[in-house]
Amino acid sequence: MNVRHPCIVVQKSAGELRLYDDAALIRTYRCITGTYPGDKQRQGDRITPLGAFFVVYKNPNSKFHLSLGLNYPTLEDAQRGLATGLIDATTYETLVYDILCGDMSDPTVQDRLWNTALGGEIFIHGHAEGRTHTAGCVAVTDADMTEIYNLCPVGTPVHILP
Repeated sequence: MNVRHPCIVVQKSAGELRLYDDAALIRTYRCITGTYPGDKQRQGDRITPLGAFFVVYKNPNSKFHLSLGLNYPTLEDAQRGLATGLIDATTYETLVYDILCGDMSDPTVQDRLWNTALGGEIFIHGHAEGRTHTAGCVAVTDADMTEIYNLCPVGTPVHILP
């Protein structure tokens, strides 16, 4: 299968991950998401974030078969965290720099982005078999993840809907 302009749309309530090439639907996959509905607010809330993201990191050595790392938290998440007091100004400034200028393949940048009170390490990954929920990621079967991983490069848009 050849996909020129992939885009992923996750419909949490339907348990579906749809892969598009431009406007053409290529395939629909069954998926599982976080334990609770809504939009991710903080580390450990077991909620999959809602919004527009991008694949920023491909992990061929994931403990969940293969995985595609998303750019969560976003600038909007960092702003919300600062406004609500969940993160301090220093953490906010570091997040802003890393979100705008950081190299997401760099483990140091990943550590700074993904280890705050906002939570992080949001991935699309395998190992959905036999499970009903994730800690906040999107999971599909290993076979489906192999296909998605091979079709979606870094930069692929991902939209997560309620």
